[in-house]
Amino acid sequence: MKKSIRVLLILVLVVVALGNFIQTGYYLIRPGSAESLGDRVWVEGKMRDEEGQFFMVTVAQQEANLWNFLYAGFSPVLDLRPVSRVIPPGMSLEEYNKIMQGWMQDSKYLAQVIALQKAGYDVSIASDGVEIKDIIPGSPAEGVLKEGDVIKSVDGEIVYLAEEVVNLIQAKEIGRPVSLMVQRGGDLLNFVLNTTSHMDQPEKAALRIYVSTLNWQPLLPLDINIETGPVIGPSAGVMFVLEILDRLVPENLTGGHSIAGTGAIALDGKIGGIGGVKQKVVAAERAGIEYFLAPEENYEEARQVARDIQVVSVRNLEDVLQFLQGL
Repeated sequence: MKKSIRVLLILVLVVVALGNFIQTGYYLIRPGSAESLGDRVWVEGKMRDEEGQFFMVTVAQQEANLWNFLYAGFSPVLDLRPVSRVIPPGMSLEEYNKIMQGWMQDSKYLAQVIALQKAGYDVSIASDGVEIKDIIPGSPAEGVLKEGDVIKSVDGEIVYLAEEVVNLIQAKEIGRPVSLMVQRGGDLLNFVLNTTSHMDQPEKAALRIYVSTLNWQPLLPLDINIETGPVIGPSAGVMFVLEILDRLVPENLTGGHSIAGTGAIALDGKIGGIGGVKQKVVAAERAGIEYFLAPEENYEEARQVARDIQVVSVRNLEDVLQFLQGL
């Protein structure tokens, strides 16, 4: 009997060990951290000495082994995403991270421009356009656009930033045409493509291309630095704006409260939806933060996982500032 129990125990240990090594082809998306921006943003001649803090919130992702995969099926705050929907086929993890790092830099630059303009400063932008870095198989652009093409305008509107291209395309209804003017070498070419659904957010329109702003930077009247470490992607844009703006205006925008949030922000102040919102809400709540600013289109998902934190729906920067004034 003791021998049988010993054999069974060994088999169980072997199965558990194997489960840790069996990869499922999915990424596990889980809550990350809440990072105080007061320690990460520097504005020339402007110190933070007020009560209250703005926070950026992250998600963490890892390749899901068998046990991660099974556990995620029972957890309301964990998600599973196929590897092919995180990293496009044919693209290496290094190439993907490089694009996301570019989007983070775009987000920082945008935040600097928007905050300074909101505070009354005159800020100019220099850019060579938006470069196509990769075309996902099955994209409407496949066989039409090429890697290295530089998008100069979308539906006749001149674009300087990758975020502008994304926002203009996502503003379309799925299946509707979008016109692009593209520079290819020394030629300017015009194309009309029908949008399709976004891979991660199927309710949104997309062309399923990866783009990056080419050689751009704002021409700033003040030195501003935002330190984000290994965090990549564009979704902290609205929080960067608030932290910078809080240094530039006399009033305390936080009202002495702890406020986290997420959302990519465009030059016109519109706040776009993002992925991983419920994981970010949970991360903020675990850090004891009082309020969470969520893009309008993510609000319902964010509210469903909130327990002790108040989720606030925002469409644009004016919505955010109006809420903060109410505090």
